[in-house]
Amino acid sequence: MSLSSYPFTVTERFLRYVQIDTQSDPHSDTFPSTEKQKDLSRLLVQELQQMGIADAVMDEYGYVYATIPATSAKPGIPVICFCSHVDTSPDCSGTGVKPLVHSSYDGADLVLPDDPSQIIRLADHPDLAFQFSNDIITASGTTLLGADNKAGVAEIMDAAHYLVTHPEIQHGTIRILFTPDEEVGMGTAKVDMARLGADFGYTIDGETLGSVEDETFSADAVKITINGVSQHPGFAKGRMENAIKIAADILSRLPKDRLSPETTEGMEGFVHPTHIGGTVEQATLEFIIRDFAVKGLHEKEEYLRKLTNEVLAFYPGSSVAFDVFEQYRNMKEVLNQYPQVVEYALEAIRRTGVDAKQTSIRGGTDGSRLSFMGLPCPNIFAGEHAFHSKHEWVSRQDMEKAVSVIVHLAQIWEEKTA
Repeated sequence: MSLSSYPFTVTERFLRYVQIDTQSDPHSDTFPSTEKQKDLSRLLVQELQQMGIADAVMDEYGYVYATIPATSAKPGIPVICFCSHVDTSPDCSGTGVKPLVHSSYDGADLVLPDDPSQIIRLADHPDLAFQFSNDIITASGTTLLGADNKAGVAEIMDAAHYLVTHPEIQHGTIRILFTPDEEVGMGTAKVDMARLGADFGYTIDGETLGSVEDETFSADAVKITINGVSQHPGFAKGRMENAIKIAADILSRLPKDRLSPETTEGMEGFVHPTHIGGTVEQATLEFIIRDFAVKGLHEKEEYLRKLTNEVLAFYPGSSVAFDVFEQYRNMKEVLNQYPQVVEYALEAIRRTGVDAKQTSIRGGTDGSRLSFMGLPCPNIFAGEHAFHSKHEWVSRQDMEKAVSVIVHLAQIWEEKTA
């Protein structure tokens, strides 16, 4: 099978999808957290149905489910799911995205025209060294691009288009799942696993060309609620215990040279404050805790708890609540039980002519939760880089390679079924 002559539609789709604002909201109490995510989901259902995928549907929560029927009569082929998320990060504006295609990249600085101070430099983005002569897609300088994860969405859509229009390709039943709210940690909260009905899955939400990520952080959140002592400031001497200052004292004692995202790499975890707010009487601190091992996760939580108690010892009239919330766990615990899931992905990448790399991700994907929900689900590259920022970029060629990998992977599962 060769896709060399296939007129890929992935770039056309991607440029269309990123212009739809789908930012999620971590402070919302609705699901999905923003209704505008459904704007893209509705479009995807329409396009899937136009391809001939008749059962494509969006449910009340914004999830898109669709089926590409099997073309092989071989019995026992596992049902494979390909999954991406439609939302973009709350960390950077996703309103009014203007995608730009920089043809035949030559290593020169990419100056983003709507804010010329935003410059994508080769020195700051070493992966650009592998993109010479490729077509680089960026935003215009005032928003993120949305390659995380609309590149994955577009790649799955184009792979679906290829499989539907090439019924000679032998494969089993393929399920498609597009999720909302991944960026706020709720991407699988309402997914209907029985309705999905898949045996194994792949999120298409990774970075570098050729990578398969089979290991993620384990993740918890911590909320520290400080109850201080409020007094009229004119009569506060010896009485007031300012909850805001107590919170600031806790933050100031965090180490400057370790345990933070800005000082760690590789397999190192961290303690990361993400929100502070409150009044003299009550203040809250919110953290995310990350480590590849659950033991390390708990050690960091205990460190933060001890630090908090040490600070509160100086404020005898105040109290604190320290709450830990489980977010997700390292999917490698599950994937080690099903080594073929990763092996087939690596083989699919090699069939595209790309060097395959098995890596870890300093983060999480929907696949982390799905793996523990009964769907072993590693993460395959989508080509997205510098995500959650105005410097986000992806190349057309990498997206086309991802489409090819999805098609090859569908075929490999059919071939390997005895």
